[in-house]
Amino acid sequence: MLDAIVIGAGFSGLYMLHRLRGLGMSAVVLEAGDGVGGTWYWNRYPGARCDSESYYYSFSFDDDLQQEWRWSERYPRQPEILAYLNHVADRFDLRRDIRFGARVTAASFDDGWTVLTERGDELSARFLISAVGCLSSANVPEIPGLDGFAGEWYHTGRWPHEDVDFTGERVGVIGTGSTGIQAIPVIAEQAAHLTVFQRTPNFSVPARNAPLDEEFQASVRAEYAEIRALQRETGNGHPFRISPRNAVDTPPEQRREVYEAAWQRGGLRFRAAFNDLLSSQDANDTAAEFIREKIRETVRDPEVAERLLPHDHPFAAKRPPIDTGYFETYNRDDVTLVDVRETPIVEITRGGLRTTEAEYPLDALVFATGFDAMTGPMLGIDVRGANGTLAEKWRDGPQSYLGLQVAGFPNLFIITGPGSPSVLTNMPTSIEQHVDWIARCLKDLRDNGFERIEATEEAERAWAEEVQAAANRTLLPQAKSSWYLGANVPGKPRVFMPYAGGLAHYAALCDEAASQDYAGFHRS
Repeated sequence: MLDAIVIGAGFSGLYMLHRLRGLGMSAVVLEAGDGVGGTWYWNRYPGARCDSESYYYSFSFDDDLQQEWRWSERYPRQPEILAYLNHVADRFDLRRDIRFGARVTAASFDDGWTVLTERGDELSARFLISAVGCLSSANVPEIPGLDGFAGEWYHTGRWPHEDVDFTGERVGVIGTGSTGIQAIPVIAEQAAHLTVFQRTPNFSVPARNAPLDEEFQASVRAEYAEIRALQRETGNGHPFRISPRNAVDTPPEQRREVYEAAWQRGGLRFRAAFNDLLSSQDANDTAAEFIREKIRETVRDPEVAERLLPHDHPFAAKRPPIDTGYFETYNRDDVTLVDVRETPIVEITRGGLRTTEAEYPLDALVFATGFDAMTGPMLGIDVRGANGTLAEKWRDGPQSYLGLQVAGFPNLFIITGPGSPSVLTNMPTSIEQHVDWIARCLKDLRDNGFERIEATEEAERAWAEEVQAAANRTLLPQAKSSWYLGANVPGKPRVFMPYAGGLAHYAALCDEAASQDYAGFHRS
């Protein structure tokens, strides 16, 4: 029997394997894909790019790794991130303990975990660690007629590994979330005509992407210790602090100057311009209206611009995309915007897509419809604990203690699962915090002669209340169509899933529990 089985070979799985080896534990990583990378192995769609800046969307656990790697752009493209993760796998000789093409289908506990894969592997281990990620279960909407579509269709999260060429084709894209906003400008450059089927207008801030010069990279390498310390001290895992000033207390002209400077700088720091943007509706309205004005200025056709204006959710209450030329794309003569809230999709036909108003001829269709986020990857596995299945346990929404463990599922750890800050943060920072905590826990169990650890139901219930209370202290739950709430998947319970109390505060709570003999957990 192994000490541990890890599911997934993305950022989480690679670092977890590295830490397990450091503890002298025997471990195997089971990975569905044919290579490492996780999210960045599967998401190869046109324009796929990270929205955290490259120099801190990376591991901090090894300074030699930080010093030797060179990023080419402010926001790295998918191939560059995948190359980085392959470099990590090779540098630390991780592949010898990774089984590729091994999609996990079932896991059951009986004095240890037995794991089955799609291809027939059966493995046993004392501990099971889920590194399946938050955004790895593709959500393809059930639209009548898809099976009869004569053209090719794709989901951004399951993109083919060979090049897809849309040259000369009539392409439809459904969805204008983060992936759609990245893909649409790139597809428009290729396609003979692009039709965008917009379900929900979205706020977006320009990325201002650019190559990184050696002078900047040298300064980053010299300051990495300070940068990483700042990441761990902030609420979102980024190396910048949210401004202490409030938008509602700032005179309008000065406030506009702040927004304009943040807009010109670009990127996620826009939402850090003021302290009260996610706690005050009045403050948020000022940011939202500023962005709407920018959309009106950018899109030449006033009717198209009006359809692109988001009014149904506060700014940054849904995942706030950053873009390169997204709104400018709608100035092209070969791009059509269809608002499917006004004219809903009826069916996919053999030759295209039909709404209540018209039929649009298409040669290819792209679903930028996101993921069954946070719970979908885990529930895609038949996980059976000591007293029942995870699907039963999570029927009304995910339950966990600190997002790390689930009562009734001994020796199962979840990295960046529901109930943790995860998707509200820079993911590598959250991943390292989780993996380091799990590694400390495993060492403490071994050092103190324990074989088993499990969250208590009492701690789980209290944490569920705290997760909802933290969300309710913000404007985040007001985005009723957000995947943070599971609203993009029909029939999914509407529960706010990530912890909105901030990464630094969360990490302190995790450390406090560990230092108090793992309060909230039962060890035996």
